Amino acid sequence: MNTVPYFEAALEAKGLVKTYKRVRAVQDVSIVLRRGRVTALVGESGSGKSTVAKLLARLVEPTSGEILLDGEKVRRVREYRRKVQMVFQDPFASLNPVHTIRYHLTRPLKIHKRTETVEELLQRVNLPPDFAARYPHELSGGQRQRVAIARALAANPEVLLADEPVSMLDVSIRLGVLNLLLDLKERLKLAVLYITHDIASARYFADETFVMYGGQIVEGGDSESVTQRPAHPYTQLLIESAPDPERSVVALDAPLEETAEVSTGCQFAPRCPKVQSRCWSEAPPRTEVDSCGHWAACWLYVEAAA
Repeated sequence: MNTVPYFEAALEAKGLVKTYKRVRAVQDVSIVLRRGRVTALVGESGSGKSTVAKLLARLVEPTSGEILLDGEKVRRVREYRRKVQMVFQDPFASLNPVHTIRYHLTRPLKIHKRTETVEELLQRVNLPPDFAARYPHELSGGQRQRVAIARALAANPEVLLADEPVSMLDVSIRLGVLNLLLDLKERLKLAVLYITHDIASARYFADETFVMYGGQIVEGGDSESVTQRPAHPYTQLLIESAPDPERSVVALDAPLEETAEVSTGCQFAPRCPKVQSRCWSEAPPRTEVDSCGHWAACWLYVEAAA
């Protein structure tokens, strides 16, 4: 178990940029993951959320920017990958169907020279020990995802990158997996990155929430402020698009893949209902919305502050 203080920075990204040919999938992303806290990264498909997770997991290398683990630059990749583990979206695809659960959990224990047993790992994720003899196809989606989480815990990580960990699961079992992650965060002082397109779940699950659009983080702050008092026009549309039985659904104007990237200025300008002329040519800076650390990258708040 980690003995470091709560809320100390475990993983920090500074100015991450990832370019594929002419497309910037990630543009100047800076984020800090702290022990004992869940940080949500919210946005629609194609916004760059999963690319950020792959950069932080060192599955792909950034075009520019730096990543700090425990305040230091990464030098030993093997040690880094032990401390920073990832849970993928599809639990069935991330487990080899020809091997038992015991094989999946024994392998990382041997690689990282851990003394913990397979049965202890299963107990951590609330699965009975006899599941070790089963194959992935014999488990439900929720049980497979718990095995995937147990496999990540086998390395004794400091950081857990959860990329849409419940989006492939039935609605009835999503809450159980999220509660499991919350319990592990508290007991093991894990720093958790929760990637999701469901901003409503971010309010329940995360301590702080960052909103991504077009490869950029456009708003951030504590989850209650961001989800209940959204400042950026994109975040406001995300909230309005979330299912709510008490009001009609307001859809986004156009899907991301049909919108041209803005080389300069605000990436959300082509879809923004409050767009101004300067939004097309000048990128808005981060501007404090309140005194509690809630900020938005939007010219509306720059002018209000002035």
